[in-house]
Amino acid sequence: MKKLISWLAALVLAMGLGLIVPGSANAAAPYCGITWGSGPKYSKTYTGDAITDVRSGRHACFDRLVVDLHGKRAAGYNVQYVASVHEDGSGRRIPLRGAANLRIIVHAPAYKDGKATYLPKNRKEVVDVTGYRTFRQVAWAGSFEGQTTIGLGVRARLPYRVFVLDGPGKHTRVVVDVAHRW
Repeated sequence: MKKLISWLAALVLAMGLGLIVPGSANAAAPYCGITWGSGPKYSKTYTGDAITDVRSGRHACFDRLVVDLHGKRAAGYNVQYVASVHEDGSGRRIPLRGAANLRIIVHAPAYKDGKATYLPKNRKEVVDVTGYRTFRQVAWAGSFEGQTTIGLGVRARLPYRVFVLDGPGKHTRVVVDVAHRW
């Protein structure tokens, strides 16, 4: 009986010191604090400021895609998981690697006065995402009637967020972060 009481006392002490944490406490905690969800995200704002670059980066908890614009007026967006991404204007299907397709529409053109302000060297591989945990492919779907579409092939339908950042200087950025896991 004394051994049982000693073991129970040791267990209560260990839990009180945080050395033993019940499994249910960890299961409810979000991955890296991420609570974004995977539903559609949009902002209705349109801008005539043109897209100048598309780039990506890897972070500890998510992969990031950045669309750079020249100008201080924030661009809107419509980002959501879709069955397939289609080319602007023609409607041609854009095949993407990965188990889920994220269609990114930025409410800004990739041209100014009829001339391209951004045209990827390779429409099927806009940026190199080799070795990324979540991204599988970034493909160009075109820029038509003041909006630009990019297809993002991802490993699975994962939570993501979209936001606009000002700067540096006379630039703005549309940012899409996709979590590595739920």
